[in-house]
Amino acid sequence: MEIKEDGNCFHEVKITDQDGLLRTIKVPVVQQLALNGLKHLPDRYINVSPDHPVVSSSVPDPSQTFPAIDVAQLRIGPGSEGLGQAQELVKLARVAKEWGLFLIVNHGIEDSILRGVEDVVRGFFGLSFEEKKLSVGTYMNVDNTGYGQNFVRQVMEEYVEGARKVCNHLLEALAESLSLEKHVFLRNLDCKSSEINVRVNYYPQCPRPDLSLGITPHSDGSALTFLMQFGATGGLQLLKDAKWVTVPWPENMLLVGVGDLLEIMSNGRLKSAWHRAATNADRERLSVALFYNPPSEAEIEPVKVEGPSNESYKKVIVGDYMRNFYKISPTIDKQAINFAKI
Repeated sequence: MEIKEDGNCFHEVKITDQDGLLRTIKVPVVQQLALNGLKHLPDRYINVSPDHPVVSSSVPDPSQTFPAIDVAQLRIGPGSEGLGQAQELVKLARVAKEWGLFLIVNHGIEDSILRGVEDVVRGFFGLSFEEKKLSVGTYMNVDNTGYGQNFVRQVMEEYVEGARKVCNHLLEALAESLSLEKHVFLRNLDCKSSEINVRVNYYPQCPRPDLSLGITPHSDGSALTFLMQFGATGGLQLLKDAKWVTVPWPENMLLVGVGDLLEIMSNGRLKSAWHRAATNADRERLSVALFYNPPSEAEIEPVKVEGPSNESYKKVIVGDYMRNFYKISPTIDKQAINFAKI
């Protein structure tokens, strides 16, 4: 629940302490801190060592290094005008393997739907504390404190269904790009009713972005993660070749990420991205993430890999994997995936 004391707003959440006891603690509402003119970063939000401040490098020539995938091209066959499906599949495989993330254009989701999502999210975060708390969700972990999805349910329905269709097509295209049978990934999901979880993230202006991350490093426990952002760019960082780099993600494009479950299904041919969200001293940023998953009771199986392989994955029940994922998170490096490795 939410409470207000001496003009300050707090989430009241329950956590299990190191002795295994259930405790209730108060966590300041981040947006309210920012609106009150936060000049100094509270110790609670320092999650980076001063000896290792948040730094990242930019990507040279992103149009070549991190090109957008034209979804419309993936839907047409070879011989048509333009790049053609075959060439776009080659590009998709390269970017997905190298980054674990890829931009998409010409995806078929109408601009009016995307604007509607932005309007509703901005409208929600423009509400007073008292109005927002009417839509509070229930979270049992202090690191996952946020607002529920009641406020976005109506406007999200069209967006989620549009995203589902795109994700289904991308799972087929990713399989084909790896020279696998078209439905090898998609058969693990129900094309019409598989779970899609929605998370809306708000990153306020931060007086010390070198000492505070919006979200600490993690991979996603999903098959695919479908992302949009507004307000600012440059907030998503990826660990690539042992260095943090800022993902060149324009505000007007959608971004798709490979999740742990797709890494398992692909037997390591695709790898989920180890990524984090940075903060910004000058501008707030908002993002909407859709996590597309097989059913909790589904057993997913890695595809067979021909020839020698350095890594091998095993069958897992999705629900078992996710329970372990949340049990051990957060971790200092990518550990959750080890649950599915032989």
